[in-house]
Amino acid sequence: MRILFIGDVVGKTGRTAIADYLPGAIRDWKLDLVVVNGENAAGGFGITEAIYNDFIDVGVDAVTLGNHAWNQKEALVFIERAPRLIRPANFPRYTPGRGSALIDAKNGARALVINAMGRVFMEPLNDPFAAVGRELEACPLVEAADAIVLDFHGEASSEKQGMGFFCDGRASLVVGTHTHVPTADHQILPGGTGYMTDAGMTGDYDSVIGMHKDEPLRRFVTGIPSGRFEPANGAATLSGVGVETDDATGLALRIAPVRLGGRLEPAVPGFWAAAE
Repeated sequence: MRILFIGDVVGKTGRTAIADYLPGAIRDWKLDLVVVNGENAAGGFGITEAIYNDFIDVGVDAVTLGNHAWNQKEALVFIERAPRLIRPANFPRYTPGRGSALIDAKNGARALVINAMGRVFMEPLNDPFAAVGRELEACPLVEAADAIVLDFHGEASSEKQGMGFFCDGRASLVVGTHTHVPTADHQILPGGTGYMTDAGMTGDYDSVIGMHKDEPLRRFVTGIPSGRFEPANGAATLSGVGVETDDATGLALRIAPVRLGGRLEPAVPGFWAAAE
């Protein structure tokens, strides 16, 4: 199975990059599953139903969230009628929505997509390891799902790495989101799980993690907030990771970064480009 995971989409410029690049990538790379983190898609904070539907319309198979899941209050309601919108599984028990979804991939395979949120330097949620463990036990790789993708939304690299090894051999891909900076540690762990500490953001990198530079810099220098954070509006880089899995085991065979457009150096998985 060919899986593309796309990191945090920030504001309008990030959404434009999805619309501009994703349909061609699906066609040229013959992608089977596309997962997008959309928790910053609406003005940098949260997601709306219209944006969710736009993602689905251009070929996204599942949309994950994170700590900004409810910044757009309508998400508390429309998530119940959005079966491919997935919030962190370790939110409190009666939080609306779902922490995982079994998705029909483009090739007819079954893909379990899980979202969880870290606790180190983050909000005090339930134990993410316990929550993810329950999801993996309820829908095991090969037995119940042809591929399993976990978006682990967290601040601490150590916690993300720990989650990777916790899931090793039980998931196709564990990828971190939230810090908006792509890491260079894409690898296949010893048990066969693809891993990357952070997929980066799909947004304007002439920014402070996707936001116009003036207000963050002012706060760093003076310690005084003087306005709202607003998404930067230059050309976005679509940033993420591509994984190819073994149809027999569901584990990763190949992994590579993906970067299209914007300011960052382009990166295309050679194992897909060669097949075009």
